[in-house]
Amino acid sequence: MERQRITLANQEFLHGGDYNPEQWLDQPDILREDIRMMKKAKVNAVTLGVFSWSVLEPSEGEYQFDWLERIMDRLYENGIRTILATPSGAKPVWMDEKYPEALRVDEWGRRRHHGVRHNHCMTSNAYRRKVREMDSRLAERFGKHPGLLLWHISNELGGACYCPLCQKKFQEYLEEKFQGDIEALNKAWWTTFWSHRYQRFDQIEPPFANGEGSIMGLNLEWKRFTTWNMTDYMKSEIEILRSITPQIPVTANFMKLYPGLDYRVMAKELDVISWDSYPRYHNDYERLYDTCIENAFDHSVMRSMCKERPFLLMESVPGAVNWHEFNKQKRPGMHKLAAVQAVACGSDSVLYFQWRKSRGSFEQHHGAVVDHLGKDDTRIFKEVQETGKLLEILKPAVKSIVKAKAAILFDWDNRWAIEDMKGLSQQKKQYEKTCMDFYRLLARLGVEADLVSREDDLSSYRAVFAPMMYMIEKETAKRLRQYVCRGGQLLATYLTGYVDQDTLCYLGGFPGAGLKELFGIYAEEIDSLYPSDKNRVKFADGSSAEVRDFAEMLRVQDAQILGTYTEDYYAGGAAVTRKSWGENGGSAWYVGARLEDSAMKSLLLQVLEAAGIPICEIPEEVEYHCRENGKYRYHFWMNYGKDKVTISEVKGEDLLTGECVQKEIFVDPMDVRIVRESREQKM
Repeated sequence: MERQRITLANQEFLHGGDYNPEQWLDQPDILREDIRMMKKAKVNAVTLGVFSWSVLEPSEGEYQFDWLERIMDRLYENGIRTILATPSGAKPVWMDEKYPEALRVDEWGRRRHHGVRHNHCMTSNAYRRKVREMDSRLAERFGKHPGLLLWHISNELGGACYCPLCQKKFQEYLEEKFQGDIEALNKAWWTTFWSHRYQRFDQIEPPFANGEGSIMGLNLEWKRFTTWNMTDYMKSEIEILRSITPQIPVTANFMKLYPGLDYRVMAKELDVISWDSYPRYHNDYERLYDTCIENAFDHSVMRSMCKERPFLLMESVPGAVNWHEFNKQKRPGMHKLAAVQAVACGSDSVLYFQWRKSRGSFEQHHGAVVDHLGKDDTRIFKEVQETGKLLEILKPAVKSIVKAKAAILFDWDNRWAIEDMKGLSQQKKQYEKTCMDFYRLLARLGVEADLVSREDDLSSYRAVFAPMMYMIEKETAKRLRQYVCRGGQLLATYLTGYVDQDTLCYLGGFPGAGLKELFGIYAEEIDSLYPSDKNRVKFADGSSAEVRDFAEMLRVQDAQILGTYTEDYYAGGAAVTRKSWGENGGSAWYVGARLEDSAMKSLLLQVLEAAGIPICEIPEEVEYHCRENGKYRYHFWMNYGKDKVTISEVKGEDLLTGECVQKEIFVDPMDVRIVRESREQKM
């Protein structure tokens, strides 16, 4: 039975971010000034303690919490709540001196030295014991503090450890998974190839950089184990806090589409999903709209883990970061657009790293609300202040949610399997980009899409899009068949169903696992195209589209052919098909080649029409989202372009101006419009 979730009892959008007062304890005038400026900027929540271990416990067993309590008291007295972090993201030097087993070992088998952050072994009993002692004391001291809003586990959990402790744990993990049967593992990993068979589980090593890296099943299972091990570590912190403060919800901040961990596994253990967003705004290789729609995709990945609950934007930056290749400042107006985008996608917060810039060390030049200048009349401070006022206006929309009618299958296991696959074009596989392209095209049609895993329930979606689902086990294939038979519209692409959960290829043609019958086709070959290669797909209406990168040769069994190739030895062969299923109107669509946007947009329109999902084409360089609750819908438009645009057929109340909208609105360049519509009305 799933544990009863504790929700964040928040009645307003959180505004604030990481605050590091321990850096300024010797300057009380700065701490007083921080409070004054926070109130001016409409800050109502800050995160404390993220990297505070060396101040909280300067030597083993010497706990100094009084300074933290004074800060929390002062914040609460001024209407500012605390998100309190456990400080396990960075260890003090005394710990590594006394407990060297707590230091990580890298993929070359080298024990790391003290330093940086996330340098701990997740398996180390010594490290877990010290974390348990720290977390217990924090929970006992601050668990009933009226200002405590949320627990924040560590910071940006990531990385892997290859030490003997983790290696032994990996072997135990495998032995349990394969129920002690080493021959079952050998079969699943096809280890007879290159004579790599194992006789015992204790012979298996992680995929060291200078060791075994040629077994796809091993590589994939190590990534799964790393997620399992990190989740087990995270749970060890969560269990301490919940045992002492069961009333306080728990989060851990995720990082974009971090490739090293399957966040969907970790999300199951959290009360609140949060993440850190740092897009490369104003770059010279794409439109601002393209940068922002990728960020919307990332927001939507996080939102889709929440099961109809808001998520939190835990970190963003009001200016420039310090770790991009080019650390460019946000242009005027960009901060408001980014804040509104987060809210529009389902966030109940706009939080920053950091409140005040550090004077020294690694992040001394990372953006902050308060610069080294220390004044509240800077452009960045004023834009943060404006955002705080805007979030106060949007208060009625708190806890409304985004309800998507379409879903895109975006799966970490599949992502890892494709990345490790030896074949096709190593540079052009681009699984993440392909999923983002689907999201972008749907967004242009005004269709909100969730990003779900192959294990998620699909019954609430009218249309499901499954780009490049290379790895599909039989259970997923069964659920996809059920989805279509019940009336769902499913569109899959080339590279679907090639391997099972252990990366073993299916026999008898792709897609395997019984999906040939669902789509009414099978792929006999797949071709990789050089950029100079030319081919097209011709459709029944006479239109045609360019083929890029990949093309499958399809054998049609009982599907309708929608498009055929025009060039090369597979000219005239099927490229795009559709098979209708049953009286409920379900269909299985298959796109055997990577096609240009115009053709994909046309196909998506056909799928959406069959699914009964309303279409509303959004103007170029404008992003749209809708949040709703039982009484209202909140419509958000963000214009990233240089021209004013008109949005037609709009009725409701403009929340930013208070005006009544009867027909249309205008959105200025680098600006936003937000309209609240009664659910009794129709847009």
